[in-house]
Amino acid sequence: MNLSTDLISAVSADMLVALVVFLFPLAYSPGPGNAFFAAIGASHGLRAAVPALAGYHVATFAVTTVIGIGMGVTVLEHPLLAKVLSAVGSLYVLWLAVAFIRAARSKGGEAADAAPVGKQRIGFWAGAIVLLLNPKAYYIIAMMCAQFLTPSADEGVTAVLVITAVFTVNNLVAFIVWALGGRALTALFRSERSKRCIDYLFASTLIGVAVWMAAPLVA
Repeated sequence: MNLSTDLISAVSADMLVALVVFLFPLAYSPGPGNAFFAAIGASHGLRAAVPALAGYHVATFAVTTVIGIGMGVTVLEHPLLAKVLSAVGSLYVLWLAVAFIRAARSKGGEAADAAPVGKQRIGFWAGAIVLLLNPKAYYIIAMMCAQFLTPSADEGVTAVLVITAVFTVNNLVAFIVWALGGRALTALFRSERSKRCIDYLFASTLIGVAVWMAAPLVA
Protein backbone atom coordinates (compact mmCIF):
# COMPACT_ATOMS: atom_id res chain seq x y z
CA MET A 1 0.00 0.00 0.00
CA ASN A 2 1.48 3.33 -1.02
CA LEU A 3 1.56 6.54 1.00
CA SER A 4 -1.39 8.19 -0.75
CA THR A 5 -3.59 5.14 -0.13
CA ASP A 6 -2.52 5.09 3.51
CA LEU A 7 -3.49 8.73 3.90
CA ILE A 8 -6.90 8.20 2.32
CA SER A 9 -7.67 5.13 4.42
CA ALA A 10 -6.45 6.65 7.69
CA VAL A 11 -9.26 9.21 7.91
CA SER A 12 -12.73 8.69 6.44
CA ALA A 13 -14.38 11.23 4.18
CA ASP A 14 -17.11 11.79 6.77
CA MET A 15 -14.52 12.53 9.41
CA LEU A 16 -12.72 15.00 7.13
CA VAL A 17 -15.98 16.85 6.45
CA ALA A 18 -16.76 16.93 10.18
CA LEU A 19 -13.23 18.17 10.88
CA VAL A 20 -13.52 21.04 8.39
CA VAL A 21 -16.92 22.02 9.81
CA PHE A 22 -15.43 21.92 13.31
CA LEU A 23 -12.41 24.02 12.32
CA PHE A 24 -14.12 26.61 10.12
CA PRO A 25 -15.50 28.87 12.88
CA LEU A 26 -12.30 28.51 14.91
CA ALA A 27 -10.11 29.59 11.98
CA TYR A 28 -12.19 32.37 10.46
CA SER A 29 -13.64 34.00 13.57
CA PRO A 30 -11.56 36.72 15.29
CA GLY A 31 -8.64 35.45 17.36
CA PRO A 32 -4.94 36.05 18.06
CA GLY A 33 -3.67 34.65 14.75
CA ASN A 34 -6.30 36.45 12.69
CA ALA A 35 -5.59 39.78 14.38
CA PHE A 36 -1.84 39.30 13.99
CA PHE A 37 -1.96 38.62 10.25
CA ALA A 38 -4.67 41.19 9.55
CA ALA A 39 -2.40 43.76 11.20
CA ILE A 40 0.59 42.74 9.08
CA GLY A 41 -1.54 42.77 5.94
CA ALA A 42 -2.95 46.19 6.73
CA SER A 43 0.43 47.71 7.52
CA HIS A 44 2.74 45.96 5.03
CA GLY A 45 0.70 43.78 2.66
CA LEU A 46 0.36 40.04 2.10
CA ARG A 47 3.88 39.60 0.75
CA ALA A 48 5.37 40.94 3.97
CA ALA A 49 3.21 38.48 5.93
CA VAL A 50 4.57 35.40 4.11
CA PRO A 51 7.58 34.78 6.45
CA ALA A 52 5.36 35.05 9.55
CA LEU A 53 2.74 32.83 7.91
CA ALA A 54 5.44 30.23 7.26
CA GLY A 55 6.71 30.41 10.84
CA TYR A 56 3.25 30.21 12.39
CA HIS A 57 2.21 27.22 10.34
CA VAL A 58 5.46 25.29 10.61
CA ALA A 59 5.02 25.67 14.38
CA THR A 60 1.34 24.70 14.07
CA PHE A 61 2.21 21.52 12.17
CA ALA A 62 4.93 20.58 14.67
CA VAL A 63 2.87 21.25 17.79
CA THR A 64 -0.23 19.52 16.42
CA THR A 65 1.78 16.46 15.44
CA VAL A 66 3.42 16.27 18.86
CA ILE A 67 0.11 16.61 20.71
CA GLY A 68 -1.59 14.23 18.31
CA ILE A 69 0.85 11.40 19.03
CA GLY A 70 0.53 11.99 22.77
CA MET A 71 3.62 14.01 23.60
CA GLY A 72 1.90 17.30 24.39
CA VAL A 73 1.04 16.45 27.98
CA THR A 74 3.88 18.54 29.41
CA VAL A 75 2.11 21.80 28.57
CA LEU A 76 -1.41 20.52 29.03
CA GLU A 77 -0.90 18.94 32.45
CA HIS A 78 1.26 21.61 34.14
CA PRO A 79 -0.75 24.76 34.94
CA LEU A 80 2.38 26.67 36.00
CA LEU A 81 3.99 26.13 32.59
CA ALA A 82 0.79 27.25 30.88
CA LYS A 83 0.81 30.44 32.98
CA VAL A 84 4.44 31.13 32.11
CA LEU A 85 3.61 30.75 28.41
CA SER A 86 0.61 33.05 28.87
CA ALA A 87 2.75 35.73 30.52
CA VAL A 88 5.59 35.58 27.99
CA GLY A 89 3.20 35.32 25.05
CA SER A 90 1.18 38.28 26.25
CA LEU A 91 4.30 40.42 26.61
CA TYR A 92 5.47 39.37 23.15
CA VAL A 93 2.18 40.32 21.52
CA LEU A 94 2.32 43.67 23.34
CA TRP A 95 5.78 44.16 21.85
CA LEU A 96 4.34 43.47 18.40
CA ALA A 97 1.60 46.01 19.06
CA VAL A 98 4.28 48.60 19.86
CA ALA A 99 5.97 47.76 16.53
CA PHE A 100 2.72 48.54 14.70
CA ILE A 101 2.29 51.77 16.64
CA ARG A 102 5.82 52.80 15.66
CA ALA A 103 5.01 51.94 12.04
CA ALA A 104 1.87 54.09 12.22
CA ARG A 105 3.83 57.00 13.67
CA SER A 106 6.44 56.68 10.92
CA LYS A 107 3.72 57.24 8.32
CA GLY A 108 3.23 60.63 9.88
CA GLY A 109 6.93 61.41 9.63
CA GLU A 110 7.58 61.16 13.37
CA ALA A 111 9.97 58.21 13.24
CA ALA A 112 11.33 57.59 9.77
CA ASP A 113 13.13 54.39 10.65
CA ALA A 114 10.33 52.73 12.61
CA ALA A 115 8.44 51.01 9.80
CA PRO A 116 11.44 49.18 8.31
CA VAL A 117 12.48 47.99 11.76
CA GLY A 118 9.00 46.68 12.56
CA LYS A 119 8.73 45.08 9.16
CA GLN A 120 12.04 43.30 9.46
CA ARG A 121 11.26 41.90 12.87
CA ILE A 122 7.86 40.48 11.98
CA GLY A 123 9.26 37.48 10.15
CA PHE A 124 9.39 33.70 10.40
CA TRP A 125 10.26 33.50 14.09
CA ALA A 126 7.68 36.14 15.01
CA GLY A 127 4.97 33.96 13.49
CA ALA A 128 6.30 30.81 15.16
CA ILE A 129 6.53 32.49 18.56
CA VAL A 130 2.93 33.75 18.37
CA LEU A 131 1.83 30.11 18.12
CA LEU A 132 4.34 28.59 20.52
CA LEU A 133 3.66 31.08 23.32
CA ASN A 134 -0.12 30.76 23.18
CA PRO A 135 -1.17 27.97 25.60
CA LYS A 136 -4.78 28.27 24.49
CA ALA A 137 -3.68 27.05 21.05
CA TYR A 138 -2.41 23.88 22.72
CA TYR A 139 -5.79 23.28 24.33
CA ILE A 140 -7.65 23.85 21.05
CA ILE A 141 -5.34 21.38 19.31
CA ALA A 142 -5.77 18.87 22.13
CA MET A 143 -9.56 19.25 21.94
CA MET A 144 -9.46 18.64 18.18
CA CYS A 145 -7.26 15.56 18.61
CA ALA A 146 -9.51 14.15 21.32
CA GLN A 147 -12.54 14.68 19.10
CA PHE A 148 -11.20 13.27 15.84
CA LEU A 149 -8.31 10.93 16.58
CA THR A 150 -9.72 7.46 17.17
CA PRO A 151 -7.54 5.45 14.76
CA SER A 152 -6.38 1.88 15.13
CA ALA A 153 -2.87 1.43 16.47
CA ASP A 154 -1.31 0.72 13.09
CA GLU A 155 -2.83 3.86 11.52
CA GLY A 156 -2.22 6.27 14.39
CA VAL A 157 0.67 8.34 13.07
CA THR A 158 -0.81 8.53 9.56
CA ALA A 159 -4.14 9.75 10.91
CA VAL A 160 -2.36 12.35 13.05
CA LEU A 161 -0.50 13.64 9.99
CA VAL A 162 -3.69 13.87 7.91
CA ILE A 163 -5.60 15.76 10.60
CA THR A 164 -2.59 17.97 11.28
CA ALA A 165 -2.29 18.81 7.57
CA VAL A 166 -6.01 19.69 7.31
CA PHE A 167 -5.81 21.82 10.45
CA THR A 168 -2.68 23.64 9.24
CA VAL A 169 -3.95 24.32 5.71
CA ASN A 170 -7.33 25.49 7.01
CA ASN A 171 -5.61 27.99 9.31
CA LEU A 172 -3.28 29.11 6.55
CA VAL A 173 -6.14 29.89 4.19
CA ALA A 174 -8.03 31.73 6.94
CA PHE A 175 -5.03 33.86 7.86
CA ILE A 176 -4.34 34.73 4.22
CA VAL A 177 -7.96 35.88 3.96
CA TRP A 178 -7.53 38.03 7.07
CA ALA A 179 -4.24 39.49 5.79
CA LEU A 180 -5.91 40.35 2.48
CA GLY A 181 -8.84 41.84 4.37
CA GLY A 182 -6.48 44.05 6.35
CA ARG A 183 -4.81 45.19 3.14
CA ALA A 184 -8.18 45.85 1.49
CA LEU A 185 -9.10 48.06 4.42
CA THR A 186 -6.06 50.26 3.90
CA ALA A 187 -6.75 50.37 0.14
CA LEU A 188 -10.28 51.55 0.84
CA PHE A 189 -9.03 54.42 2.98
CA ARG A 190 -6.15 55.82 0.96
CA SER A 191 -5.20 58.92 2.94
CA GLU A 192 -2.11 58.70 5.15
CA ARG A 193 -4.19 59.73 8.14
CA SER A 194 -6.65 56.88 7.51
CA LYS A 195 -3.80 54.38 7.12
CA ARG A 196 -2.30 55.52 10.41
CA CYS A 197 -5.69 55.12 12.10
CA ILE A 198 -5.97 51.57 10.73
CA ASP A 199 -2.51 50.73 12.05
CA TYR A 200 -3.52 52.08 15.45
CA LEU A 201 -6.75 50.07 15.27
CA PHE A 202 -4.88 46.81 14.66
CA ALA A 203 -2.30 47.70 17.29
CA SER A 204 -5.17 48.14 19.74
CA THR A 205 -6.55 44.78 18.62
CA LEU A 206 -3.20 43.15 19.37
CA ILE A 207 -3.21 44.76 22.81
CA GLY A 208 -6.63 43.17 23.33
CA VAL A 209 -5.18 39.82 22.21
CA ALA A 210 -2.35 40.23 24.72
CA VAL A 211 -4.87 40.81 27.50
CA TRP A 212 -6.85 37.76 26.33
CA MET A 213 -3.69 35.61 26.36
CA ALA A 214 -2.88 36.83 29.88
CA ALA A 215 -6.31 35.86 31.23
CA PRO A 216 -5.09 32.53 32.71
CA LEU A 217 -2.76 34.50 34.99
CA VAL A 218 -5.71 35.88 36.94
CA ALA A 219 -8.07 32.92 36.52
